Amino acid sequence: MMQKGSIGVTTENIFPVIKKFLYSDHEIFLRELVSNAVDATQKLKTLASCGEYKEELGDLKVTVTVDAEKGTLTVSDSGIGITAEDIDKNNNQIEFSATDDIHNKKNENANAIIGHFGLGFYSAFMVSKKVEIRSLSYKEGAKAVSWTCDGSPEYEMTEIEKATRGTDIVLYIDDDEKEFLDKARIETLLKKYCRFLPVTVVFGKEQEWKDGKYVDTDKDKVINNVEPLWTRKPTELKDEDYLKFYRAIQPGQDDPLFWIHLNVDYPFTLTGILYFPKIKNNFDINKNRIQLYCNQVFVTDSVEGVVPEFLMLLQGVIDSPDIPLNVSRSYLQSDANVKKISSYITKKVSARLEEIAKNDAKNFEEKWNDIKIFIEYGMLTDEKFCESAMKFALLEDVDGKFFKLNDYKELVKGTQTDKDDNVVMLYATDKEAQYSYIKAATDRGYSVLMMNGQLDPHFVGLLENKLEKTRLVRVDSNVIDNIIPSKDKKEAEISELQRTIGTTLFKSQIPAMEKCEFYVAFEAMNPQASPIVITQSEYMRRMKEMAAMQPGMSFYGEMPDSFTLTLNTEHPLVKTLLASAESDLKDSIKPLDEKLAGINKEIAALNDKRKDGKELSEDDRNALNARENDASMVREEQNKLIADYASKQDKVKQLVDIALLGNGMLKGEALSKFLDRSISLL
Repeated sequence: MMQKGSIGVTTENIFPVIKKFLYSDHEIFLRELVSNAVDATQKLKTLASCGEYKEELGDLKVTVTVDAEKGTLTVSDSGIGITAEDIDKNNNQIEFSATDDIHNKKNENANAIIGHFGLGFYSAFMVSKKVEIRSLSYKEGAKAVSWTCDGSPEYEMTEIEKATRGTDIVLYIDDDEKEFLDKARIETLLKKYCRFLPVTVVFGKEQEWKDGKYVDTDKDKVINNVEPLWTRKPTELKDEDYLKFYRAIQPGQDDPLFWIHLNVDYPFTLTGILYFPKIKNNFDINKNRIQLYCNQVFVTDSVEGVVPEFLMLLQGVIDSPDIPLNVSRSYLQSDANVKKISSYITKKVSARLEEIAKNDAKNFEEKWNDIKIFIEYGMLTDEKFCESAMKFALLEDVDGKFFKLNDYKELVKGTQTDKDDNVVMLYATDKEAQYSYIKAATDRGYSVLMMNGQLDPHFVGLLENKLEKTRLVRVDSNVIDNIIPSKDKKEAEISELQRTIGTTLFKSQIPAMEKCEFYVAFEAMNPQASPIVITQSEYMRRMKEMAAMQPGMSFYGEMPDSFTLTLNTEHPLVKTLLASAESDLKDSIKPLDEKLAGINKEIAALNDKRKDGKELSEDDRNALNARENDASMVREEQNKLIADYASKQDKVKQLVDIALLGNGMLKGEALSKFLDRSISLL
């Protein structure tokens, strides 16, 4: 008996359903059909377990076959099957996931049922010109039925002969979709989407090498592992089990540092394993290393929203039936369960890291440099994680010793508190290049941290915000006396004339450098300290470092590097050079200095007329411009006199070049001249 009719849907409402429940990517049809077959098999198991089905279950597997000659792809199962009445009951809205019926019968066993796949059957029409269903229900006395449809609302249904329980879905592949008749393509898709399904999935036969070629054996080629590691209890597993699974899902990677086995059943269901890989310092967030599953069915490896961004550095799997297969980015951003899952994962990762840091501190320290970038990234981007990580994040000093944040603050508090009662944490970014600055600090009894990570420029700022009354200062950002200023700090004792002469005397001998600005300062330091120290502005350096990593800060990136050349006024050599210069130049410089002071006085008087928002008269504006030009000319004359004098002072040049050389800033012609001068002075 043949029955003809129309599916109880119209063109107007079938496609919105497909768009809502299915991905636009055509390959997804295979996941949907195999998942339906698994679903039907799981339902039969559930019925058997609660006594509703008493026959032999037989070999419960899902088989996928391709017949390129006939142009068909078939998905077969030996599950519950379907009757003609089942089809008519819903006006031919074919729905294999009648999960609610079984929920009502045996609710406690329904967890094994996927139940998300009903309308996914229609995905078959994305790649097929005709679809045939051949099915025999498990129900006693059921007749086998064939249902055929070409994708239009019209269908044909007839009774057929079928010896075995279950369903065959036969897809007659469309001419434009012939790629889905290629066995290698289908095997790739099965391994992608069905690798961990809970029912055995078979595709062809295992092969062996025989008589110079590969031939099929009698053994089924099983695509999947029906009991993946995350479905098992952690107490049953050994380290080698976790490592073996990691190597299977991340082939070619170094073994992970450690892992977290997720297992929660309230207020949502979530299982999975997340691995901490060895993170290289190139800081490349690979966003497809965590795979999302729904009851062992692969959903996506784009897990933004389910996993906080900083945890994307991890690798592994997450499985939750609370995230449907029709998952989308907008869904992930708005769904309450997803937000709970994200928070739980963050909390679990924090707890695991804190546990290791507390119970195995040595192991945690050994792994610190491999996970540092991950933890810092998390602290910078996730406030809740940051709160937890403040308890276990580490700082490393230049000697390789590790400290927890608050422990380190207490350690240096006694010796590194400035006049404003701020604890000053010193840090270096290059142990070799900043050696002299590190030594100057450690000779004082100060501790110096190593902050040479890619995220450390941002992390330094975060620590200053989180640690009360604390400053972090790079060890080469100022002379050591100014980095941690004391209340009884001695001021430089030099005359204004010496300051004027000294500024140009040394600045004029600095070779021209692109995008670099130098300022001269005078400090009364230890007589045994260096005569000249070059430092870089902490604020500007931080801004430029962040500009290099952060869009929207390019303004700072374009600004020149700012350096300070500090003269140690207590050093005998500096004292001698300043005194000699003053003696040799005062007769020519002092009159210019006095003339400049007079001009500046006139300029100040003219500017005073601008008070209270008043505008200068045209005569006053002309007079102001003239006096400013006069001042500029006097300064140029003064600077030329001092520069001409300095050019004949080899010791001044030598001191400047030594300071530049110590900072790796003496290059090219300037370096060559320095070497020649050094030999000459010898």
